[in-house]
Amino acid sequence: MPCCPGSAATFAQRKDADVRPGDRLEAVIFDVDGTLVDSERDGHRVAFNRTFEEAGLPDHWDLATYGKLLRITGGNRRMAHWFERNGMPPAQARELGERLHPRKTEIMRELIAEGAVRPRPGVTALIDALIARGVAVHVATTGTRAWVDPLLERSFGDRFDTVVTGTEVTDLKPSPAAYLEVLRLTGASPSHTVAVEDSSNGVRAAVAAGLTCIASYNSYTRDDDLEGAKLIVSSFDNPALVGWFRQRMPQMVSGA
Repeated sequence: MPCCPGSAATFAQRKDADVRPGDRLEAVIFDVDGTLVDSERDGHRVAFNRTFEEAGLPDHWDLATYGKLLRITGGNRRMAHWFERNGMPPAQARELGERLHPRKTEIMRELIAEGAVRPRPGVTALIDALIARGVAVHVATTGTRAWVDPLLERSFGDRFDTVVTGTEVTDLKPSPAAYLEVLRLTGASPSHTVAVEDSSNGVRAAVAAGLTCIASYNSYTRDDDLEGAKLIVSSFDNPALVGWFRQRMPQMVSGA
């Protein structure tokens, strides 16, 4: 779908924007894959491999291989890239990726229902602390709504006010489209909003939308270039992260 009124260029000039100590934080927008949940290793990767097996294909992505493939955003594009790299003609690779992707999504939903995908430690406590102090929490992901909704419901209930997915916004990160759509729908001010990401593409998307960004990397993204993030941590339990939010929330006087 077309992006919201106000293009990425409108926000690009605000790349150095920062929610500064003493400012009142009004909203936090979370990414999903790798940020809210450890979904890549035990979720998506497993779903891709089961899809290949069901289709009678010899392909299998081990942990290291999948980590490299995460540079390609979008499941069908990731499969197409893999097939083409292994000798398949480009048009055939794209067609096969598009044909397999719906089944991959179904398997991902099954894994979510089984509880294979869990929240990252500390993130639920952070979300609850934000909500308790009047901060709106939203989601901006380029994952498809077919699996994002059941995942969020199972893991976080009804905590999120607004959820924008790749079903509504087809420009994938590092495009800022998902973030811009959340801003459009909520009327949130970029100067009082923080994005939480885990990867280079995600940080670039948030910064291009004019948002202050925090990066909490995972085992797959620890070596990503996270330049542009105002704070980089390895977990949501990190005291530096709690302190960062407390400085920007005068009302956050105790707890995390």
